[in-house]
Amino acid sequence: MRIGLLGTGPWAQMVHAPALSGHEAVDFAGVWGRRTDAAKELAGQHGVSAFDEVDALLDDVDAVAIALPPHVQAPLAQRAARAGRHLLLDKPLATTVPEGRAVAQAAREAGVASVVFFTTRFQPGPQAWIAEQAARENWFTGRAEWLGAVFTGDSPFAASPWRREKGALWDVGPHALSVLLPVLGDVRRVTAAAHGPGDTVHAVLDHVGGASSTLTLSLTAPPAAAGARVELRGEDGVTVLPEDTEGAVPAFGRAVDALLTAARTGRPHPCDAAFGLRVTEILAATEALLARDAG
Repeated sequence: MRIGLLGTGPWAQMVHAPALSGHEAVDFAGVWGRRTDAAKELAGQHGVSAFDEVDALLDDVDAVAIALPPHVQAPLAQRAARAGRHLLLDKPLATTVPEGRAVAQAAREAGVASVVFFTTRFQPGPQAWIAEQAARENWFTGRAEWLGAVFTGDSPFAASPWRREKGALWDVGPHALSVLLPVLGDVRRVTAAAHGPGDTVHAVLDHVGGASSTLTLSLTAPPAAAGARVELRGEDGVTVLPEDTEGAVPAFGRAVDALLTAARTGRPHPCDAAFGLRVTEILAATEALLARDAG
């Protein structure tokens, strides 16, 4: 599979490009970016072509990996799907339900494979833990805390305009939901949502399996308080999501593997665009509650 990269920002530089360049089962075909000079620089670092036009890249590949803000990713993903290209997408899929629905619909109608890179879902320890907990029943409650110091520490993502605008709900909220949903089931409704310090958001979810869960999400936590923790409580006791120190590059390599498998077999991956859409719907419902209460 020939795969092209759309995007040249920190995430593309740190994760996407190294993972694609080092993956033995794909041919890293080239890079397109909104800034031509940045695309040329990143492409040169990995010995691949830089493309001035998106369509020129699409004409030369079988699939695209997208490392762009969600409002830029959504229309480009639709464009790639309609050109028959498989999609390796970043989270969140989109920040509005219509945009997310359009991506999922385009992928479905074109019959292309799609995978959304929820990092935790492609790390071995957490992946095994999620599968084990999903096989159990009678969960009582769950608690997910995803606290980042993006805006309070030394982060390469601190200057990200979309993160400044949309905050933790849309940046780390997808990670929390990607862990909770396969275990506790879909969300019937978001029962409550409230703002905390900075961009911190608290939310309460009612799941179809009967359990409830709470989210605490932030990009403005003190650096010493940053970290992620997911805890489940049920009839079998208490269990906590294991930490994985492997890093994002190997995880992204597994997402590439997942895309290859989905493209070869025609079987949707659990983290496909349809799942990305569902995450978008839940986050949008939470955002609506926050806006209503603020008003």
